[in-house]
Amino acid sequence: MEMEKRLTLELRNKKPAEVKELVLDNCRSDDGKIVGLSSDFENLEFLSMINVNLLSVSNLPKLNKLRKLELSDNRISGGLEVLAERTPNLTHLNLSGNKIKDINTLEPLKKLPNLHSLDLFNCEVTMLINYRESMFALLPQLTYLDGFDADDQEAPDSDPEADGDGLDDEYDENGEGEEEDDDDEEDELDEEVIDDEEEDEDDLEGEEEEDGVDDEEEEDEEDEDDDEDLPQGEKRKRDLEDEGEEDPEDEEDEEDD
Repeated sequence: MEMEKRLTLELRNKKPAEVKELVLDNCRSDDGKIVGLSSDFENLEFLSMINVNLLSVSNLPKLNKLRKLELSDNRISGGLEVLAERTPNLTHLNLSGNKIKDINTLEPLKKLPNLHSLDLFNCEVTMLINYRESMFALLPQLTYLDGFDADDQEAPDSDPEADGDGLDDEYDENGEGEEEDDDDEEDELDEEVIDDEEEDEDDLEGEEEEDGVDDEEEEDEEDEDDDEDLPQGEKRKRDLEDEGEEDPEDEEDEEDD
């Protein structure tokens, strides 16, 4: 997609003066130059033109409020004096992946007093001996070069969410309460489990008692059934034996003997 058409899509019926952030990454620039961007974007603070095949920034309009400019993965090799003239309040500049070979090419950036962060990853200039020392000497206003300061301390992340700010506070405010709630729920569950176990034990005891009664009754019923099947004399004899008495007929038989 051509840069000018991409600009129209990004505006979405807004006026250029209403736009504060503009991303034109991966579109096509005509002849390696910026097309369609004008000084009407007077309130623009962030501009990204990554991988748009730029050869120079000579067509960059006057953007007094621009703070951050992303120009990585292009073919820029010089002409940076335009930045000092047209973006005087620039604080962050990313030129990673361009054709910058010499430190002298970056000298015009001295005229950007507010430039605190400069990225030159994958530029040939980074291969020079004493590159970092030379750059901090050339641009004393710099705080971070390629993400690190002069003492090799990494630049902090400016995104509060990435830093985790707010998450710890939320945990401090709500985390303890949530843990307490979880403990209460666990206690309630434990009590329910105990109650269920006690009920199960009571049921088992009741079943055992009933089983015992049923067994005794079944034995008595079986004995009665057996008695009914016996002849009358045998039944009488068995009853007497159960009562501990002797059958009179047996006694008479003994006397006769």
